[in-house]
Amino acid sequence: MACGATRRGEAGFTLVELMVVLVILGLAAAAVVLAMPAPGGSLETEAERLAARAKAARDEAIVDARPAALAVGQGGYTLSRRTGGAWQVVAHHDWVEGTRAEAAGTFEGQTRFDATGAADPLNVTLRRGNRAVAVIIGNDGTVRVER
Repeated sequence: MACGATRRGEAGFTLVELMVVLVILGLAAAAVVLAMPAPGGSLETEAERLAARAKAARDEAIVDARPAALAVGQGGYTLSRRTGGAWQVVAHHDWVEGTRAEAAGTFEGQTRFDATGAADPLNVTLRRGNRAVAVIIGNDGTVRVER
């Protein structure tokens, strides 16, 4: 048979070629699994979400000229607004599974934003495993995240 000519029935992949493809697919799958974020996001993301919602509550208190409140507990946190002489819950957000919260401030686990944006100081430390991130609300209404 001449060089470069093929026989019928010899078309297809060899076992070595198939094994190489399977190894490459396995490595790609492992890289994807290792690069996936933790379920529910990182602890830093959870703290940033809390801080953003606290800032939004402060901004609403200023714009609407009526107090807003943030109450932090072990199961999550609640945002409330003062309407018609009573507090009404606006939203409740649960912590991502495995997150623990420790709150310290003037009113245990609560802060209130008045119409000027001032607040009762509150420090919330979120913990998951051996990591901790703090969300600090100052008496002037500033909200920051400390890693």
